[in-house]
Amino acid sequence: MPERSDTHSTGDLLADKLSAACRGDVLFDAFSRGRYATDASIYQVMPKGVLVPRDNEDVAAALAIAREEGVSLLPRGGGTSQCGQTVNSGVVIDGSKHLNRILEIDSQEGRCRVQPGIVLDELNKALKPHGLWFPVDVSTSSRATIGGMTGNNSCGARSLRYGTMRDNVIAIEGLMADGNRIRFGPTPRDLAGVNEPSPARDLFADLLALGAREQDEIRARFPDLMRRVGGYNIDALIPNGPENNLAHLLVGSEGGLAFSTEIELKLSPLPRNKTLGICHFPTFYAAMDAAQHIVKLDPTAVELVDRTMIELSRDIEIFRPVVERFVRGTPDALLLVEFAEEEQKENLRRLKALEELMSDLGFAWDKDPAHCGGVVEAIDPDFQKAVWEVRKQGLNIMMSMRSEGKPISFVEDCAVRLEDLAEYTNRLTQVFEKHGTKGTWYAHASVGCLHVRPVLNLKLDEDVRKMRAIAEEAFEMVREYKGSHSGEHGDGIVRSEFHEEMFGARLVRDFEEVKDRFDPQGLFNPGKIVRPPKMDTRELFRYAPGYGVGEMRTALDWSGFYGAGGGFQGAVEMCNNNGACRKLDAGVMCPSYRVTRNERDLTRGRANTLRLAISGQLGPRAFASDEMMETMKLCVSCKACKRECPTGVDMAKMKIEVLSARAKEKGLSLHDKLVAHMPRYAPYAARIAWLVNLRDRIPGLAALSEKLAGFSAKRPMPRWSSKPFRKTEAAFGPVDGPEVVLLADSFNRYFEPENLEAALSVLVAGGYRVHLAKAKDGGRPLCCGRTYLSAGLVEEARAEAKRMLEALLPFAKRGVPVVGLEPSCLFGLRDEFLSMLPGEDSALLSRHAKLFEEFLAEEAEAGRLTLPLASKGPRKALLHGHCHQKAFAAMGAVEKVLALVPDLDTETVQSSCCGMAGAFGYGKDTYDTSMAMAELSLLPKVRQATEDTVVIADGTSCRHQIADGSGRSAQHVARVLADALS
Repeated sequence: MPERSDTHSTGDLLADKLSAACRGDVLFDAFSRGRYATDASIYQVMPKGVLVPRDNEDVAAALAIAREEGVSLLPRGGGTSQCGQTVNSGVVIDGSKHLNRILEIDSQEGRCRVQPGIVLDELNKALKPHGLWFPVDVSTSSRATIGGMTGNNSCGARSLRYGTMRDNVIAIEGLMADGNRIRFGPTPRDLAGVNEPSPARDLFADLLALGAREQDEIRARFPDLMRRVGGYNIDALIPNGPENNLAHLLVGSEGGLAFSTEIELKLSPLPRNKTLGICHFPTFYAAMDAAQHIVKLDPTAVELVDRTMIELSRDIEIFRPVVERFVRGTPDALLLVEFAEEEQKENLRRLKALEELMSDLGFAWDKDPAHCGGVVEAIDPDFQKAVWEVRKQGLNIMMSMRSEGKPISFVEDCAVRLEDLAEYTNRLTQVFEKHGTKGTWYAHASVGCLHVRPVLNLKLDEDVRKMRAIAEEAFEMVREYKGSHSGEHGDGIVRSEFHEEMFGARLVRDFEEVKDRFDPQGLFNPGKIVRPPKMDTRELFRYAPGYGVGEMRTALDWSGFYGAGGGFQGAVEMCNNNGACRKLDAGVMCPSYRVTRNERDLTRGRANTLRLAISGQLGPRAFASDEMMETMKLCVSCKACKRECPTGVDMAKMKIEVLSARAKEKGLSLHDKLVAHMPRYAPYAARIAWLVNLRDRIPGLAALSEKLAGFSAKRPMPRWSSKPFRKTEAAFGPVDGPEVVLLADSFNRYFEPENLEAALSVLVAGGYRVHLAKAKDGGRPLCCGRTYLSAGLVEEARAEAKRMLEALLPFAKRGVPVVGLEPSCLFGLRDEFLSMLPGEDSALLSRHAKLFEEFLAEEAEAGRLTLPLASKGPRKALLHGHCHQKAFAAMGAVEKVLALVPDLDTETVQSSCCGMAGAFGYGKDTYDTSMAMAELSLLPKVRQATEDTVVIADGTSCRHQIADGSGRSAQHVARVLADALS
């Protein structure tokens, strides 16, 4: 059923009309509107509401209502625009959820037809079997929609070879403001074959007449550069042969002329071979000066990475290993130079020529610091991919700065001729210095379009004034070089006001004439390209005048960030809306979004909601409200965003703060109490395991538990073991063996004690002296506090953490590793403990806490591990990683350990979250989402495995999800190793 937000309390007739006329979701509540009020720019404009259309008929119905009500519409895709194109005060039309089909692929003709909401990576995945791709490869390809790229005239890293979006769009079917549908494409200038009389013919005639009338002015005033995306593409209308492609006028129109219902694209053969040369330069100026020479080697891309980006990348865990591999020494700048000719032999020849060119330019590895440089080769495809991923995340890496000052987008898109690039960048750097700031540089050196962002704090009046001064000086300089002030990211709010200075008054009047001819009522995204507000209208800023966050008490430590709540404000504001969490494959983030495709169920959507709540923009008490709980409901605390979000937004930790506030204000449900206190009552439940396990044996009890405690009757509960892990001995193994502590978590202790027995036997077989972690007071078993955190009971979790720290600290001080089996528990020692009990003791314990497989992998790599493992014949294994294993980069360790087992061939499932996520999968309200997550990739892969394939999963919840969803039993790696002991 479509989603309907509660609008009747406000008597919103517009929402009622849309709900009656459309099948899609109609969202007019404050929380939903707030999630669509921002994009990746500096702006925030609250829309009247949001429509998530099911089909084009919904869009047409909304357009008819908008005409009747005099309300504007804003077409929106991924919402990652950097200039404010996708914020406005009308009704947002989000086409990314449903209007995302591929309508046709014609591999013979090298073309396809798509709906506007299809994501670039998804399109290219479908094209790959045909040996084709759509080559406008923007860095946001994992979430950029084709409709958004068309509206923006996107370019990408390889525009030197493939051109811009305009060069690759064949035709567009547009829904016009008056309700007509018109196909724009190659059109004869004499309009032969165009039906007459018709709205299309009349429109085409007027457009072509404008082109003929203004051709001299257009040729004189438009910069002669590929990277010119400012204004409307009225140069597509001037006489230039027998026909004009009128679709090119809609490309770059920022949703202001028509709603694109269908887009026809030109495709290119997928490159079979590539090489990459990473050119190192001792100075930024030298890199800029070299670009004009490098392009003569005919590369497909020449991309800049500056020193700031290198240093920030080294500080991000997911990028650090790659950066250390491709960066040699301490260069001031890098140029990534790619060759992608048909034959690899030719690519290698050009790579050699690149090395010779660097030598000719005076650079060598053994020269003095002023001339030290050279080329690092990347020939292996996986290595190339890893390097490009760092470059693709350039903007987000820049935005990972934790200070209130951030690199701001407003002059980041200027383009000049290559011969002017070094001088232009040098002069612009001086402008930044003059205003007391500095810029961070990256992107497209091949076409003279470098993304530069001066660091400013737009909460300060002084820095807002600096922004305008820098913009005016920068654009004046661009005019001097006959360059383009808008080279890729579009105009939006931030650049539209400067069109008259750049193009002249006459062409700006022409832009207005085009807008009025298409959209006389101003229904489509008004205020962009023509008749815009001033770029520094502060009421339109995300941090508008009066923005502030009152002091708040938080449950966890947020030091390291700025602002209220001991830094909680700064952590929330780290989200810059880049949308990396909208990716649909690769990695884990964001599992809930991959199922629902709702902006609410997304790291970005949740972060925006938190920011609006703590700053009072969603009303009083919003932070612990029902609406906030609904926002957080499907967050499975996978921690993927902590690792995969380029700006490090840690939504799992933020959710704990929300749950804590909620628990204090509203208390806990019976469901939450049973989950939270499990470690406390577990010793008693284990004694009557036969009784508590009756829930899934006696008909009706499961339904009763669903009604009373909210545990889904569709799924069996974990079975309590009648023989939990209760070793009384203090230690096992040889007295003189290397020491290790085995941490028995509550889940394995009471539900699957055989895993702990297996781990103990493996460690003893390896010659280790194994201590069992026990409470100092000799009382109930230790617990990490994970279940308490899941319910927001932070103080109870902190008490458990103190008990564990007290018991394990003496070992850590002696350098003894603390080894655990359950990822969610063990990684709590390396994560939440540092936030609950900040200090050197927790930090010391975190450094010694290791997963069972991490410990064994390290021992094996150091040559200290001797396990008597024997072959049981050739076998295959299917490995699924727990989310926290992935978030803490521990998957490599389990793969290495499994490789120790003779004749075991292991395949790792490329999956997101399994969907169980602790108690999440057991909830009656979250069971269906849990299973949908599992069905994305994990369960289909398990079902495809042969019966003799060993299924391996180290997470307790993962094993239960696999069993419930496939009927297959999954094993912990400890059991696999124990079974292989000779």
